[in-house]
Amino acid sequence: MLNQDQLRPKGQVWPDAGAAQNILDTAARLRWEVSGNFHESLVETIYTDAARIADRAVTYPDKPPRFNLDRTIDRLVTSRIWGFPLMLLLFTTVFWITISGANLPSGWLAVLFLDTIHPLLKAGAAAIGLPWWLDGLLIDGIYLATAWVISVMLPPMAIFFTLFTLLEDFGYLPRVAFNLDNIFKKSGAHGKQSLSMMMGFGCNAAGVIATRIIDSPRERLIAIITNNFALCNGRWPTQILIASLFIGALVPAHLAGLISALAVVGIATLGVLLSFAVSWGLSHTWLKGEASTFSLELPPYRPPRFWQTVYTSLIDRTIYVLWRAIVFAAPAGAAIWLSANIYIGNANLAEHLINFLNPFGLLLGLNGVILLAYIVAIPANEIVIPTVLMLTVLVTGTKGFGSGAGVMFETADSETMALFQAGGWTLLTAVNLMLFSLIHNPCSTTIYTIYKETGSKKWTIVSALMPVAMGFAVTFVVAQVWRLAAGM
Repeated sequence: MLNQDQLRPKGQVWPDAGAAQNILDTAARLRWEVSGNFHESLVETIYTDAARIADRAVTYPDKPPRFNLDRTIDRLVTSRIWGFPLMLLLFTTVFWITISGANLPSGWLAVLFLDTIHPLLKAGAAAIGLPWWLDGLLIDGIYLATAWVISVMLPPMAIFFTLFTLLEDFGYLPRVAFNLDNIFKKSGAHGKQSLSMMMGFGCNAAGVIATRIIDSPRERLIAIITNNFALCNGRWPTQILIASLFIGALVPAHLAGLISALAVVGIATLGVLLSFAVSWGLSHTWLKGEASTFSLELPPYRPPRFWQTVYTSLIDRTIYVLWRAIVFAAPAGAAIWLSANIYIGNANLAEHLINFLNPFGLLLGLNGVILLAYIVAIPANEIVIPTVLMLTVLVTGTKGFGSGAGVMFETADSETMALFQAGGWTLLTAVNLMLFSLIHNPCSTTIYTIYKETGSKKWTIVSALMPVAMGFAVTFVVAQVWRLAAGM
C-alpha cells in the first residue's frame, strides 16, 4: 500500500493545515472582490465555444420550423411588454387564492382549538384542581398562543408554498428571475434575489434560507437583510383586517372589498420598492461592490408533479417553518398572560408598560398598546392582532370580551371596530399600523434563521434593528405630515 509521501508528486510538498486555511481564506476574500463581469464573460465564452463546435459538428436538415410551445410561452412571459403585467397578474392570483382559500380552514382550526379543545382543557384543569395561575399560564397563555399561530399560519402557508412549488416545478420561477434581473442589478442586488423575495411572501424565514441560491456572499447578505420587506403570511391577517375596517369604510359598501384589497396590494408593493431602495443603499455603503450578473439557462416547461409537490411544500417547507414558529410562540403566550396577571400596585405589568410606551407611540401615530403588542409578539407576527385586542380590553376596561385577563379571543369585525374606537384609534392609527406591520423588525424565527445562515452576530443585529428604525422613521414622518395637513 502506498503512503502519503509516495503519492506526492516528486519535488512537491504537501501544504500543512495552516497553509490550506490561508488558501481558503484568500479564496473567500477574492470572491468579494471579483468583478461581476468576470462571471458574465466566462459564461459567454463557454456558450460561444459550444455554439462554434456545434456549428462545425452538426448538420441541420432543411425542414420547416416546428411549432415550439416553450418558445411561444416565453415570448409572452419574458416579453418587455407583457412579461411584468402577466407576472403581477399571476402572483396576485396566487395571493388571492392564498388569502381566500385560507379563510375556511383557518376558521375550522380556530373552532377546533379555541372553541372546542380550549373549554375541554379548562374543564379538565378544574376537575383535577389545577391552581388558577398554572391553569392560566399553561392553557390561557401557552396553549392559546400556540393555537392561534397554528390556526392562522398553517392554512395560508400550506396553500402558498404548494402554489409556489407548483410554479417552480412548472418552470416559471426562472422566468421571474429573468424579468427582474435588470432591476435588481440596477439596485446593486442579484437577480436571484427575486426568487428569495417571492419565497419571503410565504415566510421570511423560508425566504432567508432560499438566499442560498445566490453565489456572491455580498449579494446574498443584501438579500437576507432586505427579505423582511416581503410581506409574510403572518402579517397578512393584520393588513387585511385593518384595511377592511378602516380603509374599506371610506367608500360605499359595494366598493369596500376592492379598495381594501388594493390597499393591501399597495402595502405589498411598497415592500418591494423598499427592497430595491435598501439594496441600493447597502450596495453603495456597507456592502459596496459591483453587482454581479448570472447566466440563466431557462429550463423547459414541464407538467408539475402534483403529489410530489404537495409533499415537498408541506413537509420540507410548511411543517419546518411552522414548527419553528410554534417553538417561539409558546413562550410568547406565557409572557402575554404573565404581563396581564402580575400586578404592581393597582395596575398589572401590561398597563404599566402601555402607559410608559404611550407617549412615544402617539408621536409615531400609533399607541402604547400597539408597541407593546409588537414587543410581545416578536416570536410570531400571527399573534399581533389578538394581543392588541387583549391589551385594548385591559386598558379600556371593556366588558364582554375574552374569558379573563391575558386571554386571547376572537371577535366579529363590528365588535373589533367598536373595541378599536374605544381605544382611541383613528384612520392615522390604522394607516401607520399597516406601514409599521410592513417595515418593523423580523420575527424571532426569522432572526434565528438569519443568524444560522450568516453565522454573524453583527449582521443579525443589523437585520433586526435596521427595519424597526426605518419603521419608526416612516411612521413618525407620516404622523407629522398627517397632523400638519389636518391642522391647515
